[in-house]
Amino acid sequence: MLPVLICALVSLSLADNFDTAYPELEHYRTIYVQENGPQLSVVTEQSKVVSRRGGNATLPCKFHRDASLPANPKLRIKWTKLTSDYLKEVDVFVAMGFHKRSYGRFHGRVYLQDSAPTDASLVITELTLEDYGRYKCEVIDGLEDGTGVVSLDLQGIVYPYFPRLGRYNLNFFDAERACREQDSIVASFDQLYEAWRGGLDWCNAGWLSDGSVQYPITTPREPCGGKNTVPGVRNYGLRDKEKNRYDVFCFTSNYKGRFYYLIHPSKLTYDEAVRACQKDGAQIAKVGQMYAAWKLLGYDRCDAGWLADGSVRYPITRPRRRCSPTEAAVRFNGYPDKKHKLYGVYCFKGHN
Repeated sequence: MLPVLICALVSLSLADNFDTAYPELEHYRTIYVQENGPQLSVVTEQSKVVSRRGGNATLPCKFHRDASLPANPKLRIKWTKLTSDYLKEVDVFVAMGFHKRSYGRFHGRVYLQDSAPTDASLVITELTLEDYGRYKCEVIDGLEDGTGVVSLDLQGIVYPYFPRLGRYNLNFFDAERACREQDSIVASFDQLYEAWRGGLDWCNAGWLSDGSVQYPITTPREPCGGKNTVPGVRNYGLRDKEKNRYDVFCFTSNYKGRFYYLIHPSKLTYDEAVRACQKDGAQIAKVGQMYAAWKLLGYDRCDAGWLADGSVRYPITRPRRRCSPTEAAVRFNGYPDKKHKLYGVYCFKGHN
């Protein structure tokens, strides 16, 4: 108790001495500090923009400065693309005054809309599948800065895929390559979730772009998590990208070109099918191109045909007897013997 009393007496003594030394501060012992509000704010009018591969998209972003601030010729506008690793961002575009720069695969395809002095909206042209994702708009004005985030979505379709080797044979990097070879990319969780909401039901687990393994179930059943479970996207969580092997969910969108079934006088082996498309000035079609034609263009053909990966499939939008009696779907006939099995062929002729 004694030490506490001593500390209290010393404090009072110091306070009295301070008052004696600085009598003019007597009425100003309580000081209130009020900070000014933010002098810069960034607004994105839409949280999501929807476009298609090959098209253009404008990601909205506007900023507001305090009217009392002088013009700042060094005001900086920066756009980056966010990744599934939140610590990493991909540079897209930077502007400061007359200096402008685009980066990497965005080079030459991006520019500011500049509809007004405070417009920082980004225009992306010739959209690719890889452009899908979330973008950050950042405005830096001296010591002030503000950010906003916009999602770019693409019209398209998610489909499950496994190679000729069979099911559960792809590590994550094999999965990326497999989708790319079929004119697609590995689907995101958001894309798979939207596909599930649209009725996708698939009982085999597949990689997603964030390194997780999941699968969509609309009709619960014993082999797929249990008959008494609720519908949903089943999640195995993040898996080792090198060691673990699964199927993959691919995503594709619109294409520039013509997908068609080649009318030919006879059925073909795989090698004959490849040559027949080449002779017609085209290439044998890829799985992603068939899915895009089926889903986005309503392509319907009840003829089984070879595709580039050695599989045989055919697209049905109008269910009917002997084709696909119960549902619209891309029907899968497996991976037949390339040298001895005879089928038609689907070709793709690209437009530059």
